[in-house]
Amino acid sequence: MARKLFGTDGIRGTANTLPMTAEIAMKVGMAAGVAFRRGNHRHRAVIGKDTRRSGYMIENALVAGFTASGMDVFQLGPVPTPAVAMLTRSLRADIGVMISASHNPYEDNGIKLFGPDGYKLSDQIEQRIEMLIDRDLSRQLASSRAIGRATRVDGVRDRYIEFAKRTLPRDLSLEGLRVVVDCANGAAYKVAPEALWELGAEVIAIGNEPDGYNINLDCGSTDTAALRRKVHETRADIGVALDGDADRVIVVDENAEVIDGDQIMAVISEYWQQTARLAGGGVVATVMSNLGFERFLKSRGLVLERTQVGDRYVVEHMRSKGFNVGGEQSGHVVLSDFSTTGDGLVAALQVLSVVRTANRSVSEICRKFDPVPQILKNVRYTGGAPLEHKNVVAAIDHGRDRLGKEGRLVIRASGTEPMIRIMAQGDDETLIASVVDEIAGAVAKIAA
Repeated sequence: MARKLFGTDGIRGTANTLPMTAEIAMKVGMAAGVAFRRGNHRHRAVIGKDTRRSGYMIENALVAGFTASGMDVFQLGPVPTPAVAMLTRSLRADIGVMISASHNPYEDNGIKLFGPDGYKLSDQIEQRIEMLIDRDLSRQLASSRAIGRATRVDGVRDRYIEFAKRTLPRDLSLEGLRVVVDCANGAAYKVAPEALWELGAEVIAIGNEPDGYNINLDCGSTDTAALRRKVHETRADIGVALDGDADRVIVVDENAEVIDGDQIMAVISEYWQQTARLAGGGVVATVMSNLGFERFLKSRGLVLERTQVGDRYVVEHMRSKGFNVGGEQSGHVVLSDFSTTGDGLVAALQVLSVVRTANRSVSEICRKFDPVPQILKNVRYTGGAPLEHKNVVAAIDHGRDRLGKEGRLVIRASGTEPMIRIMAQGDDETLIASVVDEIAGAVAKIAA
């Protein structure tokens, strides 16, 4: 059954327009509350959010829905997505919610749901919640006496900071390292600088003054220009860029050169292999990861197993196959020894741990492979299914033939916005550019 609300990472859209309205959010709370009401114990939901102004509206609507279903609600305030996943488990909640549109601008918002184990929900559970949203739930809601109550939880940030610090060896100190951290004016604007400072680093924080509207604005993991300038200006050892909900990270070395998620996973997987901590014999990544990364792992006797785009699918594959390192080129890095979802701060700390242990510069540590040329082009559309049109199908087939076995071509519809993403990679940059342009042109003609 096709899903109407849920995409690759929960429900997402422009705030105060369908599907990201207060009405829908309240129905999601009711439906999810009914779906996760199991047994006779007092049921709990935890809700975290990033710093978007619309978070207040969506949070209150979700609280109304959950309490109407009979669940008590613990409101965490602005915290990273991985903190919500962690606290869902530690508070023994039945369901966790993160209100965030991740790296999107402030106009957008979203709802991510976690089960009691701290993992994002499966497609099947999301479909069940959608079915419940469409039904009349009046007879399944709580009685007047059983309505839930809402409570704001104190000390959440401190708990997450301690959790993040404990992912490092107890005797490891970051003293002597100058770290610029870009918090994207988002959920980690307090916890990331504080955690790095408590570990001994000299911390220079930017993107740490959220006003409800500046989240991801000219900052964060999707726009590293400000971070690169600050690293150069302050002669820092490393720059760390998080996104709006801090579940992804991009690193900048001392030369202000960007290090993406593939390179970060290469650093961690190699070090964990050397220290006999790597499980599964390799790494799980998506179809978007660079061929250079795959070749690097192969040279180490490791495998790269690919999934469709979305860290949820990476995690599902990691769990089923026994891997403990996975992620996406965009900076979602999942280290299942510590977290059930991507955690930008924890991934950055693992890189810093390798830098400190090896006593070498970030540029030396984090350049594990030369990426092959890779081109990504996005084509926006207004309706229909461009990828099903015969001219687009023909252009895609022609592109695959031209690339042959030495190249890779990935074309997909975005799960969060009306856009076709076209990616090609291979050793011949002129060829892949031509292939991408040809397919993009075919899609543009249909989308016009």
